[in-house]
Amino acid sequence: MEFTVLYRDSKSSARTGLIRTDHGIVQTPVFMPVGTAGTVKGIHQRELREDLDAAILLGNTYHLYLRPGMEVLRDAGGLHSFMNWDRVILTDSGGYQVFSLSENRKLTDEGVIFNSHIDGSRHIFSPESIVEIERIIGADIMMALDECTPYPCDYKYAKKSLELTHRWLDRGIMKFKDSKNLYEHNQAYFPIVQGSTYRDLRIQSAEKIASAGMDGNAIGGLSVGEPVEEMYAMTELVTGILPEEKPRYLMGVGTPVNILECISLGIDMFDCVIPTRNGRNGMLFTSNGIINIKNEKWKNNN
Repeated sequence: MEFTVLYRDSKSSARTGLIRTDHGIVQTPVFMPVGTAGTVKGIHQRELREDLDAAILLGNTYHLYLRPGMEVLRDAGGLHSFMNWDRVILTDSGGYQVFSLSENRKLTDEGVIFNSHIDGSRHIFSPESIVEIERIIGADIMMALDECTPYPCDYKYAKKSLELTHRWLDRGIMKFKDSKNLYEHNQAYFPIVQGSTYRDLRIQSAEKIASAGMDGNAIGGLSVGEPVEEMYAMTELVTGILPEEKPRYLMGVGTPVNILECISLGIDMFDCVIPTRNGRNGMLFTSNGIINIKNEKWKNNN
């Protein structure tokens, strides 16, 4: 994977660029539609290709691992072939799903033990097994296993969680470098900055992630309920540390306003379920503001 910065704004940290992968070129800044289990809900692939001209989609490792499962994806030749998508795919690590399933999981230094939300079966994700799973999925960009802390989160827990995420990262990078692509395209591996809303922890994590020297870097643990001012402050702090020559990915963000603000802070990549989830419920983001198409006032609107 290669990243080239094409233009830098003189009045902010915004920039445009190109991410080159074996499955094509992605222009940045970019918003990645979320195709949780191999499809973007409510949108045909024809629309993704022709109307939206989406260059990259996001798949969810946790959900793909459970269903359709690794055997099916391996037999299909990876997620690209399984879903008939010849453009770029990024997969998260399942860390956020582990966070959201807090009542059904247990964290250990080895990894995370959790129960499937589908049938209650028991599974273990480790930094090494996540690399193996993402190799089978075949995503162009793979995310490292991390723990996404909740908000609010006390300092002691945030620090302990950060240290665990960093230990997992060291193991994940080792596994990534010692393993090979299963299909005829290269894969990149992105570490994730954590640290909740504590400046010293975010600085420590950003410095650790920057020193890893991977193809790109991500910022996690934001947009989880913290005030928007905190999200912007942490994003600005971290982007000031992460290397300029690597793409920066802010995970789980967000609304149009959030995206525009964070582009100005130096973010290149975004994802969020808001467009498809809210769209299925009738909420539309328009140039004239948010509307709820299910309201009576729109009944006869053409």
